Amino acid sequence: MMLIDTHCHLDFPELTADRAGVLARARGAGVGRMVTICTEIEKYPTIRAIAESADNIFCSVGTHPNHATDEREFSAQEIADLAAHEKCVAIGEAGLDYHYDRAPRELAHRVFRAHIEAARETGLPLVIHTRDADEDMAAILADEMAKGAFKALLHCFSSSRALAEKGVELGLYVSFSGIVTFKNSHELRDIAKNVPLERMLVETDAPFLAPTPYRGKTNEPAFVARTAEVLAEVKGIELEALAEITTANALNLFDKMPPLAA
Repeated sequence: MMLIDTHCHLDFPELTADRAGVLARARGAGVGRMVTICTEIEKYPTIRAIAESADNIFCSVGTHPNHATDEREFSAQEIADLAAHEKCVAIGEAGLDYHYDRAPRELAHRVFRAHIEAARETGLPLVIHTRDADEDMAAILADEMAKGAFKALLHCFSSSRALAEKGVELGLYVSFSGIVTFKNSHELRDIAKNVPLERMLVETDAPFLAPTPYRGKTNEPAFVARTAEVLAEVKGIELEALAEITTANALNLFDKMPPLAA
């Protein structure tokens, strides 16, 4: 069995202190690959170096909406140029966050659309962060998709059923994190039940959101196996089948990754 943690933050201090241990435990849990996600373009060289340090680590480049005011605006072309590195397999994470609302919405929308343009230009998938912004997110995605198709995923999904359905309608993937394992996440599990298997991904968002029974601990890529277990139960299939399908989905979406060895 092999899983791919499609979203973690290996540059965050909670995971850097024992990176060798983190990677060893991931390998032991059947996590064959990880995508370490960029939240600030100015820190991209550090993230890229982490991806360069191991064959099974890849990265993205982008500005998280909560950091849109922390660094200058990068043009779509600048983002695309940075994404040319062989280990960079995605654009983002980028999107809208109305929960913290740290960036003026006009700026947030502009930065998000620049990332969409970069994803469209490069053909790389856009990793979307969205929180408490369902209506604007759906509207922007529909508007931009009408201008020209691009690949994307709704990462760490915890939004409405309507947004999940809109994402699937537009051809997006939906990625589930440890939130789906939480005791009170009945509605999210019900949404996951209705997301087509061929559009489903798994992730940790480590070091955040450790799944049950690890809540309160630092999350790490190895724990994606627990999220996969719960999703397999929700979908009524064996864990091995869920792992095979989500791994194939990840390789299909992040198609800049080399194919798996036989």
